[in-house]
Amino acid sequence: MLVKPQRKHGPKAEMNVVPYIDVMLVLLVIFMVTAPMLTQGVKIELPKVASEALANDSRQQILTLSVKAEGGYYWNLGGELDTQHQTDSAVDLDQMRIKVAQVVAERSDTQVYIRADDHADYGRVVAAMAALQQGGVSNLGLVTEAPR
Repeated sequence: MLVKPQRKHGPKAEMNVVPYIDVMLVLLVIFMVTAPMLTQGVKIELPKVASEALANDSRQQILTLSVKAEGGYYWNLGGELDTQHQTDSAVDLDQMRIKVAQVVAERSDTQVYIRADDHADYGRVVAAMAALQQGGVSNLGLVTEAPR
């Protein structure tokens, strides 16, 4: 006579989740690797209140960079935002990046403001912002004029 073995435990109705965890870990690694490649842009900290002038530290050095419509750059270096005078200039983007990077390297607390001609190409302004970021500028602001 054949005796059926007695089981202490009944049949298990559980799903094996180990393969699913492996798949999730692989997907997580893929997303972690590709996510930094998807974000491109220029990091800018915009003022929280656009209607009021920004207060500046009198001990801070301010560089006001102007982008001309025809593509040149000039700037003024001083203790306050100055759009009338010119300390130095550059003909192309690389020359501007090198000169401004030297100024920022001398004093790391330098605040840089960009102002552009109304007819300046948007791509030229963004290229200047990216070049400043590559040159080590961490404090960047944009200058506009109030409508009349």
